[in-house]
Amino acid sequence: MVSTSKHVFSLLKSKPYYDTELGSMRRCTAEELPILKNLSMKRLVLAPGSIREPHWHANANELTYCISGKAFVSVLDSGSEFSNFTVEAGQMFHINTGALHHIENIGDEDAIFIVTFRHEQPKDFSLENSFGAMTDAVLGNTYDHPSSAWSKIPRDTKMKYIVKRKGKADVPSTAKLPDSHKFDVEAMIAPTAAPGVGSAKTARSQYWPALKNIAMYSLLVEEEGMREPHWHPFTAEMGYVHKGHARMSVMDPDGSVDTYTLEPGDCYFVPIAYPHQIEVIGKEEIHFCIFFDQPMPGDVGYRASATALSREVLAATFGVEKEELPEFPFTPKDPLLVKRLNPVDPVD
Repeated sequence: MVSTSKHVFSLLKSKPYYDTELGSMRRCTAEELPILKNLSMKRLVLAPGSIREPHWHANANELTYCISGKAFVSVLDSGSEFSNFTVEAGQMFHINTGALHHIENIGDEDAIFIVTFRHEQPKDFSLENSFGAMTDAVLGNTYDHPSSAWSKIPRDTKMKYIVKRKGKADVPSTAKLPDSHKFDVEAMIAPTAAPGVGSAKTARSQYWPALKNIAMYSLLVEEEGMREPHWHPFTAEMGYVHKGHARMSVMDPDGSVDTYTLEPGDCYFVPIAYPHQIEVIGKEEIHFCIFFDQPMPGDVGYRASATALSREVLAATFGVEKEELPEFPFTPKDPLLVKRLNPVDPVD
């Protein structure tokens, strides 16, 4: 079932804007989900031997999570900085605005990526279509060639998106070395973890200095766990559901509450400082890839909120006597994840 919520969009069920035997591309930008600001997302599938053509993004940094498969990535940054590396499931890479890069499936199965951008409407150029903008003479001058060297090479200004490699991939042995563009988020020891509840592994500038204006949390919530109600004071959030089924509630400033269910392939967006909550519905854990538009996202949780205020203030706030309030656990630091003691509310 496709959600009708203004906060949700199905990347998996949406119509791809590119779909051939080489792979597919689906997107969630402000065109598909108007509430988006500062973030957008694509789902990229590359068949074995396929290449996401060399390209760059004109207005957005990119942060990508590998869902499955194995790929080779090359990058040319400003200042003639050359990089190349391999990525596998659970690993990530970051690309700066304007950096030329390509993604190449070097495995025997489909390579699937969740590609997130630091703009709600990312703009792209491909290397091939940029060559199509230049004359034979200009390209000849660029490479010390006669113009005739380019006259038989077809070029235009249209995107190909995905192209097919002939022969074996040319992957240098150095591609397996550490690289500042790459981060193995699933290999890290989770900074936040609670047995039987869940964990959060964090790709943020604290651990990955390459990140300047974007971050990602790999959130795992078990059946008996819950992401406590919270908000992010200066950070918007865009998540992708990798596994499991969940329910989420988001409150708007007008007092309305949007409660919706999420399934694999869905993405969602929560604006800055909107209170929200996530819990499992079903018998399996959920895994979310949650992206933020800041390198060090911050939280304020409901649990710590009760510690920040006196019982007198809380009683006045809820309009009850102080003695009627439940005892709140002293919480100097929000736990992020809490154990669910009560049955799941009925799902509409």
